[in-house]
Amino acid sequence: MSERIEALMRIPVGIVSGIVLGFWKILVQIVAVINWIMTLITDERNEGLADFCENWNTQLYTFLRYMTFVTNNRPFPFNPLEKKLDKFEK
Repeated sequence: MSERIEALMRIPVGIVSGIVLGFWKILVQIVAVINWIMTLITDERNEGLADFCENWNTQLYTFLRYMTFVTNNRPFPFNPLEKKLDKFEK
């Protein structure tokens, strides 16, 4: 795909991914508070809840890299969820 077409694709991809990440952000904020309360009560943080928040961080980073033309790898939901970014990919 040419760079011009890919640049134009960033508009719908950015809108759809932005909406998905926006709703996901609300869930992450709720989960973060729940995890904080659970940590205060049990003296241990919940790894599952922390991983859920980490997945959002990773997807947001992937989204920002795509929208700022660092990479042409489209973010979620146009590609599968990435677990954790171990290295920078172009």
